Amino acid sequence: MLELQKDIQFLKGVGPKRAELLNKELNIFTAKDLLYHFPFRYIDRTKFYKVSEITEDLPNIQAKGIISNFQTKGGGRKTYLTAEFSDGTASVELIWFKGAKWIKENLTSGKEYIIFGKPARYGRKINIAHPEIDKPEDFNKKISSSLQAVYPSTEKLTKKNVNSKVFRKIIGGIIENLTGKLPETLPAYIVQKYRLLSFHEAILNIHFPENSETLKRALYRLKFEELFYIQLNILKLKFGRRLKYKGFVFSKVGDYFNKFYREKLPFELTNAQKRVIKEIRQDFASGKQANRLLQGDVGSGKTLVALMLMLIAIDNGYQASLMAPTEILAQQHFKTIFDFLEGTGLEIALLTGSTKTAERRILHENLHIGKINILIGTHALIEDTVIFKNLGIVVIDEQHRFGVAQRAKMWNKNIQPPHVIVMTATPIPRTLAMTVYGDLEISVIDELPPGRKPVKTIHSYDGKRLRVFKFIKEQIKAGRQVYIVYPLIYESENFDYKDLEDGLESISRAFPPPEYAVSVLHGRMKPEEKEKSMQLFVKGITQIMIATTVIEVGVDVPNASVMIIESAERFGLSQLHQLRGRVGRGADQSYCILMTSYKLSKEAKTRIQTMVESNDGFKIAEVDMKLRGPGDTEGTRQSGIPFELKLSDLSKDYKILETARNAAESILTDDPELKEDKNQILVRQLKSLILRNKKWGMIS
Repeated sequence: MLELQKDIQFLKGVGPKRAELLNKELNIFTAKDLLYHFPFRYIDRTKFYKVSEITEDLPNIQAKGIISNFQTKGGGRKTYLTAEFSDGTASVELIWFKGAKWIKENLTSGKEYIIFGKPARYGRKINIAHPEIDKPEDFNKKISSSLQAVYPSTEKLTKKNVNSKVFRKIIGGIIENLTGKLPETLPAYIVQKYRLLSFHEAILNIHFPENSETLKRALYRLKFEELFYIQLNILKLKFGRRLKYKGFVFSKVGDYFNKFYREKLPFELTNAQKRVIKEIRQDFASGKQANRLLQGDVGSGKTLVALMLMLIAIDNGYQASLMAPTEILAQQHFKTIFDFLEGTGLEIALLTGSTKTAERRILHENLHIGKINILIGTHALIEDTVIFKNLGIVVIDEQHRFGVAQRAKMWNKNIQPPHVIVMTATPIPRTLAMTVYGDLEISVIDELPPGRKPVKTIHSYDGKRLRVFKFIKEQIKAGRQVYIVYPLIYESENFDYKDLEDGLESISRAFPPPEYAVSVLHGRMKPEEKEKSMQLFVKGITQIMIATTVIEVGVDVPNASVMIIESAERFGLSQLHQLRGRVGRGADQSYCILMTSYKLSKEAKTRIQTMVESNDGFKIAEVDMKLRGPGDTEGTRQSGIPFELKLSDLSKDYKILETARNAAESILTDDPELKEDKNQILVRQLKSLILRNKKWGMIS
C-alpha cells in the first residue's frame, strides 16, 4: 500500500521543483496532505454549451465543435497561436501563448474536438485561452465522474501551471496506488450510529464523486469528522477541568446581596437577568468551578448581574475582581459599582496603569489583608504584586480583548482557582460560541430592561450633511446630547474616509460657541485629558462629543440620544452595533445616523441595510459571520480562531456541528478520560490533530 507519509516529491507528476512549490504555497508535504487538500467547487462535465450561448460572464464552459484555421501571430517572444472553434451556431477564437509546437503536432485542422475553458472578451471577439482539449472518443474514458473537482491554488502555482487538472492527476495517482482501503479515522460504532460513509469512500468521492448524492454524503462525513474532533478536544478540556478543579462553594445568599436587592436595585430585574443569576448560583452551589460565558447585547444589564454575583461571593467570605480591557471601561465600571454600593460599607478599589505608586502600595496592602472586597482594574490586575487574601470570583469584561495567558493569570490568584465569569457585549453566533468558547457554559441575557425604546437607525449620504446638522440642532434644543464618531484621528493618504481633525473644524463652524460646546475624545490623548473631556460630556456641560471608537465600550451617558457615525462603510457590523449601543440608554427616543459616501461596495450596502433593519445583536452577528467568515468576526479576530476549517462553514453547518457536539458529549459522559478500548482510535486521532494544529491549545 502506498505510504501516506510519503514525501510528495516522489509521487508521480510532482518531482522536487513542484514539491518545493507545494510545500511553500500550500503547506503540502506528504501524500496524506494531498488527500486532505479538498476541492472548493465542482464543474458539471455533462453540460455542453452551444458556441452561440458563450459569453465572457460565464465560468468555465464546455462545447463540442470543429477546430480550424491555425495561425501564428505576433513575433519574437510575443509569438502566440490562434485557431477558430465552431459548432455551426457561431465561432470563438482559441488562443495559446505557450505550447504552440505541441498543439500543431497533436491537433488536426477540420476535426471535431471537445473544449473546456474560461471565456473572455478581447475587443469584439470572445476567446478562450489554453482550453483543455479532448477527442470525443477519449472524453468518456477520461471523465469518470460528471462532477469535476476544482482545487484551491495560489498565483505562484497557477503561473507554474499547477492547476486543478494537475491536482486531479496527482491525487488520482495516489488513490490508484492504494492497495487497500484508507484506515478508518472514527470508531465503527460512530460510523454505524450516524450512518456515515467510510473514510475511504468519503475521500474517494470528495475528489472523484460518483454523482451529486454521493458527493453530498462524502461532504457530510468529512464535515462531521472535522467538527467532531474540534468538539471532542474542547469538551475533553471541559470534562477534565471538572474532574481536576473543585470550586468554592457559595452556600448562602447573605445580607449584602439581600440588602442590595431590596434597597439599592434601581429597577426590577428582567426575567433574563433572573434566569442567568439562577444558572450561575447553581454553579456556585455545585462544588465545581464556574467557568461561564455571559453574553448580553449592549444595554442588557450584564454589569448589574456581575455585581450581584460578586455580592454572593462577598457574603460567603471571599473577594471579587472585575477586569476590563481599557482604562475608560475600568473607570466606568468602578463608578457604576461604587454608586450602586454606596452606604453598604463595602470597600471597592480601582487599579489601572495610571494608579500612582503611593496609592498602589496602600491598595496592595489592603487587598492582601482582605480589606478590599471588590477590585476593579485593567491588565494591571494580573501583575504578580497584586495578591488577594481570598479571591472567590473573577469577572472578565469584553474577554476577547485579553490573550489566553492574561486570562489564565487571574486563575492563579488563589490556590484553588476562583469562579470565572467572562462577559461580552459582542453577540456571538451560536455556532461560533459552541466552538471558540465551547468549553465554557453559556448564559445569555436576551432581553432589554423595560422602558427602553429601540434606537432608530437611518442611512444618510454625505451630500445630505446640512439636513443632519439641522436635526442635531433640534435634538440639542430639546436638551439632548450627540456623539459624532470618526474612523480616523487624522487625514490619511491611504483611505478616503472622514477624519476627526477635519470633522472638529467643520463641526466648530456649524455649531459655534457660546451657543454650543464640544468635547473631543481619542486614543492619543493622555488619560487625564480623556477623563476631563468625558466628564464635561457626562455632566452636560458639552452637548457634542467628537470621538473615535474609544467610545465603543464603557461610555454611558443616558442623556445622549444621537449617534452619528461618519464613513460608516469603514466599520464592521459588530463595531457599528457596539457604537449604536452608546445611545438608547435613557427613556427618550434615540437615533443612530450612518453617514456614507455614495460609492458603496455590495458588502458595505448589506452591512448598512442590516443595521437599518435590525436592532437584534444576535441577528447582526449571524450576518457578520456570513459576510466575513468565522475567523474574522469581531470578538474572535483579536485572539485568533483556534482551529482551521478545511470544509465546514460555521455560518451554514450548524446542524452538523450540533450533531457532532452531541456525539462527543455522549462519548465523554460515558468515558471522560477516553480509556476504553473502543475509544483508542479517538485518542490517536486527537494527538495527531493537536500536533498538526498547535492553535488548538488556545481554546478559551
